[in-house]
Amino acid sequence: MLGLVINPVAGIGGPAGLAGSDGADVQSLARERGSAARAAERAVTALEMLPRGSRVLTAAGSMGADAAATAGVDTEVVYAPAHGSSLGEAQATVPADTTAAVRALTDAGATLVLFSGGDGTARDVAAALRDSPSTAALGIPAGVKMYSPVFAVSPRAAGALAADWLEGALPTQQCEVLDVDEAALRRARVEPRLYGTLPVPYRSGRTQARKAASPASEHAAVVAAARSAVSAMRPGVRYLLGPGGTMAEVARALGVEKTPLGVDVVLDGALVRRGASELELLDEITHGPAKAIVSIIGGQGFVLGRGNQQLSARVIRALGADPLVVVAPESKLIELHGRPLLVDTGDPESDAAIGGYVRVITGLAASSFYPVHAPEISSEHTSEITEESHAS
Repeated sequence: MLGLVINPVAGIGGPAGLAGSDGADVQSLARERGSAARAAERAVTALEMLPRGSRVLTAAGSMGADAAATAGVDTEVVYAPAHGSSLGEAQATVPADTTAAVRALTDAGATLVLFSGGDGTARDVAAALRDSPSTAALGIPAGVKMYSPVFAVSPRAAGALAADWLEGALPTQQCEVLDVDEAALRRARVEPRLYGTLPVPYRSGRTQARKAASPASEHAAVVAAARSAVSAMRPGVRYLLGPGGTMAEVARALGVEKTPLGVDVVLDGALVRRGASELELLDEITHGPAKAIVSIIGGQGFVLGRGNQQLSARVIRALGADPLVVVAPESKLIELHGRPLLVDTGDPESDAAIGGYVRVITGLAASSFYPVHAPEISSEHTSEITEESHAS
């Protein structure tokens, strides 16, 4: 039996450039900046992959039942959050609601808990399942930070895995649940901590890898790639510098101060906007040609959709054809072992438009053409994700 739980506020801080969504103050600020939570929408996308006539155990209102109804999936509600179940009230739910809901799902017979959220939600699920080691779990990626390998590469991939699970055709593998302190993260201190493991349904290409840290020995290669990216910048073009260490080196080469985990806008070597939200980026793009400069999440291969949600589907579309400049040392491509780069903006058309091959700036006068894949699944849940080969 499939169980479903949604963190109603997951991901709300991403487009606002807040490096997370934890806390009422952060959520309020995110709304002021025009952001909206996307966990329910992404859960609907996953649920639409289930076979017709499927039935799920879930929590009331926006913790699950609303999304299931939108997707046309029959439900049995086994938990009602103490803080209310309507959309407005459910935004006040707390981690205890998630853990209580998951326990109710397992008590009602769920063998797989499908949860929509980020690493914080995964922590709550792991806490709830600590005494139910045989119950599997799978994350629908809907948060800001998703370092844990317990998430599918996209909502549709999560739905396809859940559909296969219902047919009894999948093995599981133990995957780590990682999270970071968001306050420290906003100070550029990225220190993931292990909170446990979960048995996760496995099928090659459908679940993401753990985020890998860049070794200290790689620094010289990152600097070389960053300098090469700066030398390729054109006058009159606004560059939207994504978060991460490689982008910090690009900013250093430009001589500007980088927001550690934000998206900053530079024009002709000068910083014109710090820590921009999605709406602020859209405004900047109206003033002239622009491109987004991003790097690769080590181990996972994501260039969009993990930690840089300010670069939303709307922003990517506004950038026009050829919207991305990808910068990364060659080692980040090698460690993917031929797996393609991934994009997950939440909009299939935008993701598909980016798919194909992208030039990755890897060093001084050096680059590689590498496949980029939107992790899309056909409506037939048994179809596989094509794993393309590394092209250098």
